[in-house]
Amino acid sequence: MDDPTEDLTEQLERARVAWFYFMGGLTQQEIAARMNMTRLRVNKIIGQVREDGAVRIDVTLPLTDCIALAEAVTARYGLAEAVVVPDVPDYLEQKRVIGEAAGAMAGALVEGRDLGIGVATGRTLSFAVRRLHAKPHPDSWVVGLTGGVTRSSGTNTFEVATSFARGLGVECHYLTAPLYCASPESRETLLLIDELTDVLARTEIADLGITSCGSLAEDATLTQIRVVKDHLDDVLKRGAVGEFLGCFLDAQGRPVDHFLNESIIALSPDKLKLKPMSMLVSGGIEKVQIIRAILRGGYVNRLVTNEAVARALMAGPR
Repeated sequence: MDDPTEDLTEQLERARVAWFYFMGGLTQQEIAARMNMTRLRVNKIIGQVREDGAVRIDVTLPLTDCIALAEAVTARYGLAEAVVVPDVPDYLEQKRVIGEAAGAMAGALVEGRDLGIGVATGRTLSFAVRRLHAKPHPDSWVVGLTGGVTRSSGTNTFEVATSFARGLGVECHYLTAPLYCASPESRETLLLIDELTDVLARTEIADLGITSCGSLAEDATLTQIRVVKDHLDDVLKRGAVGEFLGCFLDAQGRPVDHFLNESIIALSPDKLKLKPMSMLVSGGIEKVQIIRAILRGGYVNRLVTNEAVARALMAGPR
């Protein structure tokens, strides 16, 4: 009599090999080392899934352990949906696979609908447009959720929002202001510009918010902004574990008491919380604290991340 457990184990093995090879970009030797099997077996599995049609552009075999993790995270943090992708060793490749999974999720949410789509910034989000195969209603629009930074390449809010708008074939609106002002007073002065306040209002009425988050490592893009760099030590002393939409949050998901949090040109996390659809797209073990803080704060109702982060979210305190 066939053992169904053994059959499921073989299916999962095939699914992971196929995913790592066709989606994750790993070589056969890297997969063999990662999964503790011979390269010959990896080659055989890849040949089998090609022959039986299990792989087209997407891998159709279920990654059951990732699905189980996603369901567990969804239940624990009260989310509407979560997607967990396998870990891959390359830093940029990990961002790519998370971003592409987010693009697929976003596409399903916007297909055929008339809605506003708010998009934040970041390398991971820049990959999402590759899988954003959807056609929303022509009256839909995209808006950048944050002001810009003065140094970036392909990941600035203006560039990410533009790529989303082009991919969806809709118009785009920009918060043409710095992410951080020098003080709360200078922020209020900027907001005297009607066009800027109109776009900021548009970030609030967007139906879907697609966001990322950042650690406070010294080499992060955000911490290179002069006003942040000058006050980073103080922000850390006040308990910040990361940033979300430019807002510095503590471990419980509360904005820390610092003037930088009053000087941001961006949609606030509290207003993101009011949206019917909101996504956090982020991975990497160095971001576990800020991802957990965002989920604790209830700011988003959907998550796309990688296995290591999902396991850490389940292992630590809610």
